[in-house]
Amino acid sequence: MLIYPQIDPVAFALGPLKVHWYGLTYLAAFGLFMLLGRLHIRRRPDLNWTPPQVDDLLFYGVLGVIVGGRLGEILFYQPAYYFSHPLEMFAVWKGGMSFHGGFLGVLVAMWLYGRRHGKGFWAVTDFIAPLVPTGLAAGRIGNFINGELWGRVAPADLPWAMIFPHVDDLPRHPSQIYQMAGEGLLLFLLLWWYSRIPRPLRATSAMFLIGYGVLRFSAEFFRTPDPGIFSWITPYLTTAQWLCVPMIGIGIALLVQANRNAAD
Repeated sequence: MLIYPQIDPVAFALGPLKVHWYGLTYLAAFGLFMLLGRLHIRRRPDLNWTPPQVDDLLFYGVLGVIVGGRLGEILFYQPAYYFSHPLEMFAVWKGGMSFHGGFLGVLVAMWLYGRRHGKGFWAVTDFIAPLVPTGLAAGRIGNFINGELWGRVAPADLPWAMIFPHVDDLPRHPSQIYQMAGEGLLLFLLLWWYSRIPRPLRATSAMFLIGYGVLRFSAEFFRTPDPGIFSWITPYLTTAQWLCVPMIGIGIALLVQANRNAAD
């Protein structure tokens, strides 16, 4: 049976400055965004984007991810803890970033970017949708290195079941790896393929919402549920799953609308 390797969350130290692996995975995510953005421009010149615009998008996106992700963790998952330990709200190097909060933060940031640069909101979100999943994959690697967000108890004969000694001695699903492969790599391949040719406005954004919503909803069955504001509704669905439901519904509605508008 696999044993979690107890990775030191600090990658290296420069005097009193400690550089955490979690922070490095965020840098990797931002670097992949810039690289893929330039590749996307080259294969889809009809979208009328430039590399400097991608750099500006990244700046707005970073602010949205950090502010929204942290606020989402505080408000959706651990409001009681953070309001009783207010200084911990700023300790982002310890982990604790909500995807759904970061997603909402990015949407606000992209709306602000579009207003400032004269681009429609959906044109912006359609462009960035295929660039985002590799960053999600990097984030899940950071979760694994931190030894957080471990999975539910798994059958002992599951070949890749893993014991997390800092949790207990039970075999568990390495759910961080599941999510890295699903909402990270698989979603990237789907959206990168889908966006290779012109699609109706909103369609690529809709595919992101549906794809992420379905993959995250499924992964939650293998991940130890996080306490959250919707946990009281039913023991069968987690807070993250409840947050995925409107994503999927809105995505389906947007996709139908996009295809209907294209047919008119």
